Amino acid sequence: MFQVRIHGRGGQGAVTAAELLSVAAFLEGRHAQAFPSFGSERTGAPVMAFCRIDDRPIRVREPVMRPDALVVQDATLLNQVNVFEGLRSDGFVLINSARRIDELGLADLAVTMPQVLTLTVPATAFALRHFGRPVPNAVLLGGLAALTGCVRLESLTAAIEERFSGELGAANAAAAREAFAHVGAEREELVRAQAD
Repeated sequence: MFQVRIHGRGGQGAVTAAELLSVAAFLEGRHAQAFPSFGSERTGAPVMAFCRIDDRPIRVREPVMRPDALVVQDATLLNQVNVFEGLRSDGFVLINSARRIDELGLADLAVTMPQVLTLTVPATAFALRHFGRPVPNAVLLGGLAALTGCVRLESLTAAIEERFSGELGAANAAAAREAFAHVGAEREELVRAQAD
């Protein structure tokens, strides 16, 4: 089972992101579930959403405590919430930021969790360029697909275009494709650097 925990702020679409990821998995013929966890339900408040993907029926229903992958939709959460809690030692982390990992103060992560693959992607900038709104959710899923291979890009863009009709769906899908290409290139570079 592949488990994803999405950290965001109210209004950034964390719940929608988990739902889109689960629909993409369904389109591939797999089992998936998505659900949120709210604290105070207001815009800007920290929220979490979860997604599980498996080839077999999923019977567990509690929040994801040991994620294989983390998506951080707002880098300010790094100083407010322990987003890395429970992360598997061979997991993946994708952070919405135009800054590098060391610029975010996370250089120690490579030392304490050397098998964790951590990358950033300027998802908000991609969203603004493609559809004029600072909503990074679908964009980050494109990056997550490239980072982890948890779903195919084609399945993800189909789920996005099913959820958002017309021009908005096409623009979100285009932004997700840009994030997929960006993270794919960053991942190749990081893996190559680690091999040297």
